[in-house]
Amino acid sequence: MKKFINQLDDVLVESLSGFAKAHADLVSLSLAPHFLSRKEAARNKVVLISGGGSGHETLHAGYIGYGMLDAACPGHAFTSPTPDQMLAAAEAIATDKGVLFIVKNYAGDVMNFEMAAEMLSVENATVYTSDDCAVINSTYTEGRRGVAGTVIVEKCVGSLAETGASLAQCQALGDKVNQHTSSIGVALTSCTVPAAGRPTFVIGEDEIEMGVGIHGEPGRRRARMQEADAIVKDCVAAILADWQQKKLSLPDKHETLLLINGFGATPLMELYLLYHSAAKQLQQQGIRITRSLVGNYTTALDMAGASISLCLLDDEIKQHWDSPVHTAALRWGC
Repeated sequence: MKKFINQLDDVLVESLSGFAKAHADLVSLSLAPHFLSRKEAARNKVVLISGGGSGHETLHAGYIGYGMLDAACPGHAFTSPTPDQMLAAAEAIATDKGVLFIVKNYAGDVMNFEMAAEMLSVENATVYTSDDCAVINSTYTEGRRGVAGTVIVEKCVGSLAETGASLAQCQALGDKVNQHTSSIGVALTSCTVPAAGRPTFVIGEDEIEMGVGIHGEPGRRRARMQEADAIVKDCVAAILADWQQKKLSLPDKHETLLLINGFGATPLMELYLLYHSAAKQLQQQGIRITRSLVGNYTTALDMAGASISLCLLDDEIKQHWDSPVHTAALRWGC
């Protein structure tokens, strides 16, 4: 294993400290327990708190700031943060408007955030993201993982919260955006968690993992390497089948947001090639793409691969996607 590391036990603190110094105008770092929060405290708004294992950067710390999150709680690589982290973050930044937790649908994250919510004295609610459609024949939430679509949820709900909307309104929008979004990923290689020192799974030079999770979890099948168009065709088919299962009408007049997300080791040249292929195939099916995002937004350490997310837009979602945002990883309109 070759990584830029001093001591394994210090990786998280040193990485968080570097992030906080690089973006000192946006975030503040608290240690013991660890959490990052907005430099300027939120006032008269619902505060949004998310988190999860490290290794998915720029999720979640990269989305702290105006128009998105108010705090993020990072665990060690691919390890859920602890309830005391969420509780400390919430108690430090909570307002009278309440706290909304945005939680990716993984057992450890769900359990720990629920424990924190039970201990919190201020009004709170939770949005669970479950946009991953790789798990075949799953119910809408159970067994479905929260992946890159979480970024879309955090952006839209963060925008609504800035308007002074209520906790119930923010939760409702988060649930709607999650329900309007489907994602699926493909891995070309495994990733290496520093504490393990070896690849999470073994994959052949001529193999790909279709539907892989962002921690290296197995996908829907192991397949032979193919041309990009063929891989994208499988991904698009899975997303559209998922929309039918969720009873989302295929858009003819409606607009969509297409997100091509890198897993950490895939160059932008290839990500834009995937965008070209996905856009071409979706447009051939009469699907209008009017918003787009390409880059590393929900990674899996050093995994080579990418995911495709498609969000069905309505006027409300589009308004809050387009609204100003100023974070380390997303900023426009400010």
